[in-house]
Amino acid sequence: MNSIVKTNFDFKNQTNKYIGKVRDVYSIGEKYLVMIATDRISAFDVVLPKGIPYKGQVLNLIASKFLDLTSDIVKNWKIATPNSMTTIGYKCQPLPVEVIVRGYLTGSSWRAYKAGAREICGVKIPEGMREHQKFETPIITPTTKAEIGGHDQDISKEEIIAKGLVSKDIYEQIENIALKLFQRGSEIADKRGLILVDTKYEFGICDGEVCLMDEIHTPDSSRYFYKEGYQERFDKGEQQKQLSKEFVREWLMENGFQGRAGEKVPEMTDEIVKSISDRYIELYEAVTGEKFVKEPYTESSYDAIEGSINNFLARL
Repeated sequence: MNSIVKTNFDFKNQTNKYIGKVRDVYSIGEKYLVMIATDRISAFDVVLPKGIPYKGQVLNLIASKFLDLTSDIVKNWKIATPNSMTTIGYKCQPLPVEVIVRGYLTGSSWRAYKAGAREICGVKIPEGMREHQKFETPIITPTTKAEIGGHDQDISKEEIIAKGLVSKDIYEQIENIALKLFQRGSEIADKRGLILVDTKYEFGICDGEVCLMDEIHTPDSSRYFYKEGYQERFDKGEQQKQLSKEFVREWLMENGFQGRAGEKVPEMTDEIVKSISDRYIELYEAVTGEKFVKEPYTESSYDAIEGSINNFLARL
C-alpha cells in the first residue's frame, strides 16, 4: 500500500514552502496558497514513521465539503480543490488563537474536571457533571496557537483581549461565527446518525474580513459520537462509540508510546497501516454519507497532482 508522505513541487511564482506535520503548504505570489494533504499522520505531536494510504484524500475532501457547506456563515480561504489531496485558496493573516467549541464534557475537558477544575479557559463548569455529558449550551475553550514545535496553551477570552492577541471586536466576532459553524456541523452530523462532540476552528484576516482557515469538521480536528446508543452508554457509565483520530492515540498508548522522551514508536506493520487506512475511509463515509472512491497512488500520481495544480494556477 503506497502513500504520499512528501512533496517537492516547484510551481510558477512560488515564493515559499512550509512543511507541517501532515500538510505541505506552498505560497504562490503574495495572494495564494496551495495546501496538499499528505498521507503523513501525527499523534502526540510526533509524525509517525509510515504514511496512511488515502488519509490525505479523506481529510482534504471532508474539509473541502464542509467549507462549501458553511460558506454562507463566514467567508473561507478555499478557492478550489483541483484534485483529491489539494486545496488552493487565499493566503490569510492568521489570528494567533484557535477556537475550540465543546458540546460535551469529554477528552481534555473531562480530565481537567475530574482533577477538580470547575473553570476551563475562564468558563465555569457546573458541579455534578459526568464524563460525556452534554453541556446545556456549547462552550468555547480557546487556546493559543503554538509556534512550530510548540504546544497550544489554554487561555481565556479575557486574557486574549488583555494581551492584545486579538481585539475585543474581532474575538467576539469569531466566537459568534464558531458557534454558528458548530450548530451547522451538528445539524449535518445528526442527519448522518452522528453527534458532533467538539471541534476546533482557525481564523484569519483576508482583505480586511474575518476568514475561516484550514480544515473544518474533519476527524483530525473534531470528535464525533455515534448517536445510536449514546444515551444508553451514558446512563451505564460506558465509553462512547466515537469517530476521531483517538483510535490511533489509543493504539500507541497500548503499546507504550505517548510522545515522551525515551519512548519508541511501536512498529507500524502493514496490517496496522491498513487498519488505520480502513478506519479513515469508514470515517469519511460516516461523516459525508457518501461512498469513498479510492485513488491509488502510482508512479504517475505525483505528475498528475502537479499537473492539475499547475493547470488551475494558470487560470488564476
